[in-house]
Amino acid sequence: MNKDQVKGRVDQAIGKAKEVAGRVAGSDKLAVEGLGEQIKGKTQATFGDSKEQLKDAAKKMIDKI
Repeated sequence: MNKDQVKGRVDQAIGKAKEVAGRVAGSDKLAVEGLGEQIKGKTQATFGDSKEQLKDAAKKMIDKI
């Protein structure tokens, strides 16, 4: 796992907690903020996943040489 994958998944978890807290407290602002943070986290985690896949593919190509 790289730092983008970790940071993204942490942001997703924090965002989910904020969303749930906002819904429980009746705060639309907090719930929407949580949803935004989840999207940000998902994007960063996906970027990290892509980096990891690219790294693995490059390593396989180098190993074949």
